[in-house]
Amino acid sequence: MTHSSSPDRTPARPPRDTRVDIIRGWLQLTIFASHAAGSWIGAWMIHGAWGLSDSSEQFVFLSGLMLGSVFARKSIRQGWRGASLDMVVRAARLYRTQLVVFFLFGAMIILASRGGAFPEEAHRLGWDFMQSHPIQATLGALSTFYQPDYMDILPVFIWCMLLLPIFAALEGAIGAWALLMPVGLYVAATFGLTPPSIGAETAHGFNPIAWQILFLGGAWLGRRTLLLGQALPPWRWLTVAAAGVLAVGLLLRLEWFGFLPWAGFVPETDAIIGKDALALPRVLHAFALALVVARLVPRSAGWMNTLVCRWMAAAGRNSLQVFCLGLFLSWGVTAAFRLWPTWMTWLDAPLIAVGCAILIGFGVWLDRPRNATPTPIGSGLSAASGSA
Repeated sequence: MTHSSSPDRTPARPPRDTRVDIIRGWLQLTIFASHAAGSWIGAWMIHGAWGLSDSSEQFVFLSGLMLGSVFARKSIRQGWRGASLDMVVRAARLYRTQLVVFFLFGAMIILASRGGAFPEEAHRLGWDFMQSHPIQATLGALSTFYQPDYMDILPVFIWCMLLLPIFAALEGAIGAWALLMPVGLYVAATFGLTPPSIGAETAHGFNPIAWQILFLGGAWLGRRTLLLGQALPPWRWLTVAAAGVLAVGLLLRLEWFGFLPWAGFVPETDAIIGKDALALPRVLHAFALALVVARLVPRSAGWMNTLVCRWMAAAGRNSLQVFCLGLFLSWGVTAAFRLWPTWMTWLDAPLIAVGCAILIGFGVWLDRPRNATPTPIGSGLSAASGSA
């Protein structure tokens, strides 16, 4: 059904897409497992192991998809300024969450380093700058330009949310030509444009100037979904092309793992798989994966009402909080592996399973007040974004 975009009529809020909630819950579990360094499950049993992109790309894309819809609807109801103010408030909430997680996680790592069990942990994860230069490190944290390990993804969302009003203004002025903005920024990032990095030996784990193309691309599709009733026309050739991209990604992974007779023909390089600057093949693979899942998975199905799927959806509706808790749990699993390396094989599955159960349980617990009044689709980064 096509929605009117006239200023005197606000498009109806889209019905909740249960697929998105379930997928976001699944993404949090896979991000947790992949952050657990040394986990066989995190290395082999997640979809990111068999393609060119992983859960991080989908996490960013889906947030852009929903917030793009939210911004478009609020623009019609409150005007561009009202929608922009709402997005700034959402970004401020997420910024507050980033700081809380930053200092709690940093305290945990520094205490672990000083406790004797992991004397080099602060140095290994980039937190020694906080110990040696606490004032500069605090200022770096406030600017989001000091990003030790585990602290590099939420700033991407913050900066992307602040870019969204500018992008939306361009959409209103020049339509689809506004996509030249995220494409131009992405090209600039491929030529080395990156924000300053404070106190870290390496650059940003996620260059927001590159990663914004996923968020703003999702925002463009989210706006189309709200106003036109569909993100893209149902072109079969587009689905086939996306499936082809996924097939190429799988073949490359199989080659790099040595499962194909021509192993070594295509080297595994940053130009193909680089994550910090978001290599172009990763971008194409991420968009292709989102398209194929959207086309092949029905919007509603009986299996979505099973207990496991309802639990997964609850974790997805509270994805920000679940993600933050997952950071602490994943480091805990990594610490257990390092404390008992000879038991790693036996500890892997139980610890990952317990961690996933805790994350799902946490999401279900947070979701209890919402049982009476479901949160509408478009809530973005969970509570950090506010309600739609």
